[in-house]
Amino acid sequence: MKFAEKVTLITGAAGGVGQALALLFAREGARLMLSDRDEAGCAKIAEKARALGAEVSYLAGDLREKSYCEAVVSAAVESFGGLDIVLNNAGIIPRGTIEETTDEMWFDAMGVNLNAVFYICRAAIPHMKGRQGAAIVNTSSVWGVYPGPGHVAYCTSKGAVAALSKNLGRDCAPLGIRVNAVCPHEINTPMIRSGFERRGLDPDKAVEELNKSVPLGRIAEPEDIADVIAFLASDEARYIAGEALEVTGAKPVSG
Repeated sequence: MKFAEKVTLITGAAGGVGQALALLFAREGARLMLSDRDEAGCAKIAEKARALGAEVSYLAGDLREKSYCEAVVSAAVESFGGLDIVLNNAGIIPRGTIEETTDEMWFDAMGVNLNAVFYICRAAIPHMKGRQGAAIVNTSSVWGVYPGPGHVAYCTSKGAVAALSKNLGRDCAPLGIRVNAVCPHEINTPMIRSGFERRGLDPDKAVEELNKSVPLGRIAEPEDIADVIAFLASDEARYIAGEALEVTGAKPVSG
């Protein structure tokens, strides 16, 4: 199996892409540490992963807190004796121009989307040095690489994740740790659907309209992104480091 015995930390594990990652890595033999603020969601996906034969532990908490970020890394090391793969998948999408963006929206975006990635990477890297196949994959966004309108906090935080990943890719390669970022466009997850609902839109109809805007004919499903993340974490991508890989179905951010 592709990730046999690899200790893998997944943040945002109760979300759409996080669940897809947990099940994919479980099927491929990984030992999982799951992180999410939704403890019941963690427990549910952990049960599904265990049914696939995986060893699974989880620790729920708030990624905006440095102490939790460090604790979940420690929990992975203590539970499984080390750490091989980190998938910083969690994220939030605050929407608004700079005039519409409150302090809370700004700091929440930086806390979850950027600071948590920094804290987790900083805590994890000392444990990953010298481990065969060590890899970190951070979830940025194509909106971070090519910022779109009306999402100033989201775009800024995700752009910083792409830059951080490229920097770590260079710094950590001599340590035997590959660091990359994946940059998706829209994904058909509960998060995007709840965003449509908050704006008074029918989620199914909104997704149908989005599908028409993608040259490949549809927005991504969680499994589409999980497969790319798994590739970047695998030995198949052994010579890829310091990259921000765009996964968009050929759809531009705007224009």
